[in-house]
Amino acid sequence: MVRRLLVIGLDCASPKLLYKEFINDLPTIAGLLDSSLKAEVISSHPPITIPAWTVMVTGKTPGELGLYGFRHRKPGTYNEFYIANSRSVKHPAIWDILGRRGLRNIVVGVPPSYPPKPIRGVMVSGFITPGPEVTYTFPPNLKREIEDRFGKYIFDIVYRSEERDRIIRELWNMTKQHFRVLRYLASARKWDFFMFVEIGIDRVHHAFWGYMDKEHHKYTPGNKYENVIRDYYKLIDQEIAALLDVVPRDTIVMIVSDHGAKRMKGAFVINQWLAEQGFLKIEQDNIKPGTDLKDVKVGWSKTIAWGWGGYYARVFLNIKGRDPMGVIEPSDYEYYRDMLAEELKKIKGPNGEKWDTKVYKPEELYPEVRGDPPDLIVYFDDLYWRSAGTLGWKTNYLLENDRGPDDAVHDWHGVLAVHDPEGTLSNKEGTYNIRDVLNLMLGLMGVGGG
Repeated sequence: MVRRLLVIGLDCASPKLLYKEFINDLPTIAGLLDSSLKAEVISSHPPITIPAWTVMVTGKTPGELGLYGFRHRKPGTYNEFYIANSRSVKHPAIWDILGRRGLRNIVVGVPPSYPPKPIRGVMVSGFITPGPEVTYTFPPNLKREIEDRFGKYIFDIVYRSEERDRIIRELWNMTKQHFRVLRYLASARKWDFFMFVEIGIDRVHHAFWGYMDKEHHKYTPGNKYENVIRDYYKLIDQEIAALLDVVPRDTIVMIVSDHGAKRMKGAFVINQWLAEQGFLKIEQDNIKPGTDLKDVKVGWSKTIAWGWGGYYARVFLNIKGRDPMGVIEPSDYEYYRDMLAEELKKIKGPNGEKWDTKVYKPEELYPEVRGDPPDLIVYFDDLYWRSAGTLGWKTNYLLENDRGPDDAVHDWHGVLAVHDPEGTLSNKEGTYNIRDVLNLMLGLMGVGGG
């Protein structure tokens, strides 16, 4: 018999907060966790929203998907990039698998779902949607149906900002609207599988982690925003309670996140370091702090490597025949990759402390490497330090994100909890690789593997 499954996706939700520190303030979630599967999910390489959710719903690695983040370098260029979207995903997602078996789906906000693809059911795209003026639903007329009842759909907020009170106001408004739409769809449509992703937890972590975490370098005891993250989790708990009121009682409920979060120690200025080491040739002085590499005069014909900023560093080598002014012979590619990887691993912290830095070649992580991958994937100090790709700084160690205020980085461990009202998962614990969640979902529904 096919079971009905509701998947509550909480982008960036932390096991430490959800399961431990905040649980006494979350009666709905605590009730779901009682006599249920309470586990952790190990995120993808890299542990960021895109590709992690796609890995979860397809069971494929980022290499197989050709998704290594939001941005990807355009082949044959140094500074041009494209943004991943739903067209980048060539493998079937769980709703495609279920649809082929005649089951009905509701999918809301699962990245990257813009532009929305036809499914057996309905879809509302997620936070990479350009705005409410585009077609963001399938079928297209669902957009009018939503906007007539709930106004223009809010896909995201500006969260890298010093306007903290505005962030709070807009974050609460967005989340409440999202759940009003979810309740409407849950009651107005017939469905077997319902999955949504709320991006708000990710945003509240990035904007307010330094106000909450006593180990964070920004933390001040008794500050005005100390409980904002806790209060947002409480809002989520209340909204889940209201959603469950309109969901059939025999529905299996899963709560899952794509990755976790932890304090950001700072940002390491990758391109300045590459220039200092002689790998990147910068041919101008007096660069203004925060200047993009594309706005600096670079001697590409003398450059061996350059990097990108982000939660992890993507490092590219300048290869003859692949890059416009490549200098590395293809026969020397592995020599330079190995040499650069070893140098990156030697980088120490601002006070000379040893870092737990990991450097990977894409083919070491994935059974297949598609799309436009970087030559090296770098996690500085186990992701505590993000990568800053801009130039002109007086130091290679920034206490702030070079793209705007940001308090948190991503962690490998996310949440994975499953409540079955029939009690088949009583008090189970464990750890799941994010790739295994697809078959777990299919198994819970009783439809077998994908």
